[in-house]
Amino acid sequence: MQLRGISSANNLYRKILQPQTRIHATTKTPCDIFINHRGIDTKKNIAGLLDDHFHRMGLRPFLDSRNMKPGDRLFEKINPAIRNCKIGVAVFSPNYCDSYFCLHELALLMESKKRVIPIFCDVKPSQLRVMDYGTSSAKQLQRFSWALEEAKYTVGLTFDTLTGDWSHFLNTATDAVIKNLADLEAENSSKKSTL
Repeated sequence: MQLRGISSANNLYRKILQPQTRIHATTKTPCDIFINHRGIDTKKNIAGLLDDHFHRMGLRPFLDSRNMKPGDRLFEKINPAIRNCKIGVAVFSPNYCDSYFCLHELALLMESKKRVIPIFCDVKPSQLRVMDYGTSSAKQLQRFSWALEEAKYTVGLTFDTLTGDWSHFLNTATDAVIKNLADLEAENSSKKSTL
């Protein structure tokens, strides 16, 4: 079953995206997919696996630990990556909403009108709430809450790391990303042909 899922994703990628990917390789876009995640919860499992799988498929994901080096300024690398990515993958986890950076990235993805695929990892959408720890302004809290609500009402994937089928999840998530990238390419081609 795993091979069939990988095979269908690879076939779809080859048929639809590969020719366009070569074209985009010359535009110096930092990434195709921005992986928004809470490192302590998901960097060594879901976020890391998705990043690795996307790389193997010839896509260009952005994962902070792999795309940044010591000395890089966070917002100088992350903000342009978000603004220039094609799609966002938001991996929600139990400690996600405790992170200013996670919420900032999500808000920027939403404000930039990026297509975002939510992945609810070990957490239900109803459990996600922006908390006021006294470190963010009222305007920032409102911005974060808005972005979180937008993401919670977007069709996504759920995964339980203790009981879930990792292979099936990885294939399902990859298929969802590739189909969304293909839809975006089709939309962009359609817009160009009408101009």
